[in-house]
Amino acid sequence: MDIKKVCLRSAAVITAAFVMPTGIWLYAKSASRFGRVAAAAAGLAMGEYKPYFAANESKATVQTAKPSKLEAAVVSKHSIWDMDMAPQEKQTPSESSEVPSPLPAQDVTDKIPYPVSMEGNDGVIEKYTYGRYDGEQYFDLDGGGQVRNCTELSNDELYAESSKPYDFQIDGNSSEPQILIYHTHATESFEPSDKDHYDSSFSCKTTDPEMNMLSVGDKICEQLDKAGVAYIHDTLVHDYPSYDGSYDSSRMAVQQILEEYPSIKVCLDVHRDGIEREDGTRLAPVAEIEGREAAQLMLISGCDDGTMGMPDYMKNFHFACALQSALESDWQGLTRPILFDYRHYNQDLTTGSLLIEVGSHGNSIAQAQYTGELIGKTLGEMFGGNR
Repeated sequence: MDIKKVCLRSAAVITAAFVMPTGIWLYAKSASRFGRVAAAAAGLAMGEYKPYFAANESKATVQTAKPSKLEAAVVSKHSIWDMDMAPQEKQTPSESSEVPSPLPAQDVTDKIPYPVSMEGNDGVIEKYTYGRYDGEQYFDLDGGGQVRNCTELSNDELYAESSKPYDFQIDGNSSEPQILIYHTHATESFEPSDKDHYDSSFSCKTTDPEMNMLSVGDKICEQLDKAGVAYIHDTLVHDYPSYDGSYDSSRMAVQQILEEYPSIKVCLDVHRDGIEREDGTRLAPVAEIEGREAAQLMLISGCDDGTMGMPDYMKNFHFACALQSALESDWQGLTRPILFDYRHYNQDLTTGSLLIEVGSHGNSIAQAQYTGELIGKTLGEMFGGNR
């Protein structure tokens, strides 16, 4: 028999017996993944995104069986993309080996004045309510709220960790400070009023303490006062005159405070987000709470990839989940999902260290300050003996 024909027939037999069955098996095994990709591509082509899920996905991955307190919130077709548009809080190191010295707020009040008027109308502000998300990165917390997992840890593992108690105890009756409120980026600011447009000449930063993050921190602290929880509000400005090295500066300040007041268990770095679409539209994340608009907030809990010096990061995550659920229980719809990602933000200093993003640069100062009030009330209930 012709050797060429023998080879061709042998190749055909091998293909029929081994290659085709193997290909069919691999396709069947990966069908759900192909389905997700196809669904996403189709959604993009149609102008919207609706995640596809296999029927056998785990409870902790999707959490469709358990009702969420966020299900009634409005979510636009841009939801999945808008979550990614929020820029990462920049942890820019100092250009020199010397750590920048923070400045007392009262000494820099007039350095970046808040505009007296904003006449420009060259940008759009769009109100937006972040709701509940379905997707491989998200899972629901039993007490309310969600987590967005951007790490290599599985959702199942994090879901199991999410119900564990936090690592510390707060003495709500002590005269020693228990909570530290501070602002690595104190100059972050907001719109003067509830508007549908912005003036692009406004940098969204000011050293005026009545219009920047210090005023949001003040609202948190007012409620801690009412609950009788002792605290320190560090009003040092770490991001003026230079933004670079601001985390180094705030780290040194927090370390000094913790050394002087070892009673402090919780350190909250309160910021403002900056969410903007590619066309320049600024989003103002809002939730209606008791008839008023509040700026939605996002907790950030850092994860260590083994190189970041945060061996106790999971203890911070336990606290983040407890606080998230308490906030959602008290003020339905106030929170965006916890961002659990490879971030540092000086969260190695205590086991109650978190970063809080309050609103965005499209929100009004009143909306942000109202959120500060709500955060303070929940912290007061958690730690003041009223919960």
